[in-house]
Amino acid sequence: MLLEVKNLKKYFTISRHQHLHAVDDLSFSIGEKEVLGLVGESGSGKTTLGKTLIGIHDKTAGEVFFKGQQLPDSYTKNDFQRQAKDIQIIFQDPYNSLNSRMTAQEIIAEGLLIRDKSNLAEVKDKVAYWLHQVGLSPDYMSRYPHEFSGGQRQRIGIARALIVEPKFVVCDEPISALDVSVQAQIVQLLDKLKDSMGLTLLFIAHDLSMVRYVSDRMAVMYLGSLIEIGPSNDVYFDPKHPYTKALIASNPEPDPKYEREHETPLIKGEIPSPINLKPGCRFIGRCPMVEARCREETPALREIGENRQVACHLI
Repeated sequence: MLLEVKNLKKYFTISRHQHLHAVDDLSFSIGEKEVLGLVGESGSGKTTLGKTLIGIHDKTAGEVFFKGQQLPDSYTKNDFQRQAKDIQIIFQDPYNSLNSRMTAQEIIAEGLLIRDKSNLAEVKDKVAYWLHQVGLSPDYMSRYPHEFSGGQRQRIGIARALIVEPKFVVCDEPISALDVSVQAQIVQLLDKLKDSMGLTLLFIAHDLSMVRYVSDRMAVMYLGSLIEIGPSNDVYFDPKHPYTKALIASNPEPDPKYEREHETPLIKGEIPSPINLKPGCRFIGRCPMVEARCREETPALREIGENRQVACHLI
């Protein structure tokens, strides 16, 4: 496995007696050249998980291994520079993730120049290549972020992440700011690079249909925990957890040749607060199938078949 996560926790301290459980005891792995899609409602902890994996957030507990080497619990500047050649992130926000005082060339080339400032001509050629790869003209190199649209800024962020040729990339909703035609181009680009660069992706998104198309496996996150994981088509067309069923039922299926066997009610209510969580299943307040055991014991993620795991007492 390229990336292994063991009992990872990330809590944020609200006060002396209050802690927000953003990521709570997650264990999973991602194989080399695999795309793992991560889905769930806003507030489920997806972005926090991605940022904790790559060191933007310190770990509260647990371990993360990359190529068999344990990553630090808390990153120093040297740790970031050392890992940058292998691990990158494409941020969701195309406005705040780019330095407004830097040109597109400086933004995209920053990772290369940190490692080697000796060959500026070669760096400029690489920037031009990656601008072209993400659908922008190399003539845009001297422009500043305010001169680009939101979609163009996102493409600059993608070029910045991929120019250093990493092995693992956290894609934090990288296509959410793009129009449909550009989304398809970026997804196709990432799919091509997965093979040509040996790229491994954690692809975070709300669009379950897109995640099914992009990913090899799909993981479903709810209130800081993984509640289901398995091959993308299996999870999408044969969900097991009540939350996964409701989440997928709320997602339109654009391909008429696929039909779901049963209609599932849409999810009612908002995702609960992740502050000072109590024992028991975290979905009990919204689940139509609650039993006494669900209120007393937190279900563990367990195997239910080949490459399928579900955290539910009723499965």
